[in-house]
Amino acid sequence: MNPDQKGESLSHGVSSTELIHHDYKAPMGFESPQTPVYKASSVIFPSVSQMQTRNWEDRSAYTYGLHGTPTTFTLESKLALLEGGEQCLLLPSGLAALAAVNAALLSSGDEVLVPDNAYGPLLSMLLGQFKKWGIQSTRYNPLDSEDLSHKIKDNTCLVWLEAAGSVTLEFPDLLGLIRVCQDRGVTTALDNTWGAGLSFKPFELLHSSHSPTGITGVDISVHALTKYPSGGADLLMGSVITRDKVLAKRLSKYHEQFGLGVGANDVESVLKGLQSLVLRYDAQDQAARALARFLQGEPSVAQVLHPALSGSPGHEHWREVTCTPLRPEGRAAGIFSVIFRPSNDLEAIYAFCERLKLFKLAYSWGGPMSLVMPYDLGSMRKGTMAHLEPGHLVRFCIGLESVEDLQADLARSMSGLSA
Repeated sequence: MNPDQKGESLSHGVSSTELIHHDYKAPMGFESPQTPVYKASSVIFPSVSQMQTRNWEDRSAYTYGLHGTPTTFTLESKLALLEGGEQCLLLPSGLAALAAVNAALLSSGDEVLVPDNAYGPLLSMLLGQFKKWGIQSTRYNPLDSEDLSHKIKDNTCLVWLEAAGSVTLEFPDLLGLIRVCQDRGVTTALDNTWGAGLSFKPFELLHSSHSPTGITGVDISVHALTKYPSGGADLLMGSVITRDKVLAKRLSKYHEQFGLGVGANDVESVLKGLQSLVLRYDAQDQAARALARFLQGEPSVAQVLHPALSGSPGHEHWREVTCTPLRPEGRAAGIFSVIFRPSNDLEAIYAFCERLKLFKLAYSWGGPMSLVMPYDLGSMRKGTMAHLEPGHLVRFCIGLESVEDLQADLARSMSGLSA
């Protein structure tokens, strides 16, 4: 073949147009245990009329990748089932989910109430950007529903709940707080990351003659899917779930206008994580209880904070919400905090944390690896801490390692602390 003939042959090869518009369709009927991963920005419409009539908000059709694919719709449906809601939105992180609720529901001149032991970044958000927008925030005592009642004013539009509280893990008077808000007509939003949809059902906490189903609970549940649903400590994602169609529309509009989307591969990871969620949550729960009881007997420990332990702040509230005839032992996340006696200064506490081999210094929880983190309570709490012993606090988030190995690691590191 001479050079001219070779060039002519190549010029008749497959074109880019043929590759892009190739009409092969894979046969239908394929099924496997895992949800298929659909990735798209452009979504193809079969006709102009369908393009004009499709509405992604009711999850019955597709319009654009940012507004959902079969993969994201599947995760939303499973999360709504998990928590007992009806409408679910996915966001890039748990913090983004908290921000979405605030931004969608609050306007200048409004007030939002938050528990004194709320997640630190939520408090920072409200005292920062939302304060600049003219939105006032006030803290209340989550163990005292009367305190909340006294602080609700005419411009109070939202009350945040957190069960259990961040770091110090007080379990709030959840039922009492919800009753107060419902009596006063104030919307409630719960950070349900700790409960993971397993410890209790956030929308089914109270009997109510005013509810069509005869039961009621919070109005909105926010979940950091980064934690237990993922289970791998390798992604960031959040969700906002509600049963209220009016709230769902307001939240959905904010979600659309601010272009909040999540990656398909991260959605796939959470869908896989959900399959083992119950097993992991229960295993980490039991491991945390065992280690918390072990540390209660250590002379250098002044107090162990874990809702399932008798005497821990809010323990009776935890029992009221999570313990049932079918599950009398209740459920709790694999997290607890320890307050070491004041005879140990901060340098000794930091050294204790650094001596640990299996517990790694890191934030978050719900992953396979156990974590440890010292906290400065004085910089975090504004209200009373009368139920907390004096001393320095360290939080432990239990992974999936052997309980015996974790206990040995704790005992070895405790040897440098004084009683």
